[in-house]
Amino acid sequence: MNYAEQIGAFEARRKTLADANEAIMATAADEGATLDTDQAATFDENEADIAEIDKHLDRLRKMEKMALAKAVEPKGDNSNDASRSRGSERIEIKRQPKLEPGIEFARLVKSYGMARGDVERAARLAANRYGEDSNAYGTLKGLADRGFNAIEKAEVPAGSTVADSWAEDLVGDTTSAYADFVEYLRPMTILGKFGANGIPSLRRVPFRVPLISQTAGGEGYWVGEGKGKPLTSFDFSRTTMEPLKVANICVLTEEVIRDSSPSAEAIVRDQLAEALKARLDIDFINPAKTASAGVSPASITNGAPHGAASGTGDADDVRADIRSLLGEYVAANNPPTTAVIIGRSDTALALSMMVNALGQREFNEIGMNGGTLLGIPVITSQHVPSGVVVMVNASDVYLADEGGIRIDMSREASLEMLDGSLTMDAIGVVPGTAASMVNLWQTNSVGFLAERTINWARRRTASVAYLSGVAWGGSVNDLS
Repeated sequence: MNYAEQIGAFEARRKTLADANEAIMATAADEGATLDTDQAATFDENEADIAEIDKHLDRLRKMEKMALAKAVEPKGDNSNDASRSRGSERIEIKRQPKLEPGIEFARLVKSYGMARGDVERAARLAANRYGEDSNAYGTLKGLADRGFNAIEKAEVPAGSTVADSWAEDLVGDTTSAYADFVEYLRPMTILGKFGANGIPSLRRVPFRVPLISQTAGGEGYWVGEGKGKPLTSFDFSRTTMEPLKVANICVLTEEVIRDSSPSAEAIVRDQLAEALKARLDIDFINPAKTASAGVSPASITNGAPHGAASGTGDADDVRADIRSLLGEYVAANNPPTTAVIIGRSDTALALSMMVNALGQREFNEIGMNGGTLLGIPVITSQHVPSGVVVMVNASDVYLADEGGIRIDMSREASLEMLDGSLTMDAIGVVPGTAASMVNLWQTNSVGFLAERTINWARRRTASVAYLSGVAWGGSVNDLS
């Protein structure tokens, strides 16, 4: 990697460590306690790593300046003579073009798929298609130089995140392709919009760490002289965020992969990202989504307080509905500063188009992409169920997230070509027999797997409330 890429990688690593320490301190603050032994050790270790990273970043920035200074040709009529007198050639640095998010990753998987598991050939293909100064060629050439250059056709393993796998660097902390893919996925999801553009953040917590919540407080009593002192008790609950995964596999023919047009690259990118986006959005907000033990979490709205919208017409109905939500929200002692409204994009659009008798907009700070409604930040998504508007205390929703995408690829696997009701089971008492099996090698196809490890949960039931039957702005014409 060049100096700019190294600086970006270490800055990302520093942010991860700083965020982890912030989460540790937030947990301790919530519990009203000092750090325990493990928390203190982790915090101090992170601080030490941050200090070392800061020192190394300073060195990298100095080296970057030196490299740029060497790349500048001396001015004047005798510049060429000056270069020759030093026995050096002029260094030319080409600026990498800014690609649409996700395309860098798509170029990598396309090149590898076309090369049929041969990393050296994949690097040559990337050089021919995208140039030797491209990030795709640099990444694949680096893998080939490290020994990943002779994978037998009969034993083409799927790329994975484990050590010594061909795709190890594709999902490492320091590759631009990995960061590019995550950048494309996160802004599309409801989860990715928390903590950005003035919207409060969810409460970040680690996996497999006990989270203790007080569910009821004790009582105090006045006691007369010589009288017995009443007893009181407290109620607590214990939550542990287990790592759960959302995943999908898309299969592309080699004919599609060989297509060098930008649209073919977008196909690889979009099919991996869209499935994860939809699943996360739907299951995070849909009131009907219940928990499946060891598989998926319940939505934050499942079992939350809710009521019917008061009307479907004018702005007064909207204000009455928001007042109902706020009344439920404030009665549960939720802080107004961390309130967020989540609704459909078409609902937000309808609000933005409502006008008063003078033709003035009733709600001029909201649009179909979000904004604010009566001073409350709004997140929009078409995956919110029709007629549902949610108010959530962002600081009262736990989010455990590894923050990365695991990518696997294979040409040799056999897949059960179903989008539901899969019958195979590798760990069951009686392993299931798969149906509708298709061999990728036999059909000249390539399978790509995208997987993200994530989990969420409400800290309190009363931290979320929602309305159903919302039709603000009235009905719309059916254009069909």
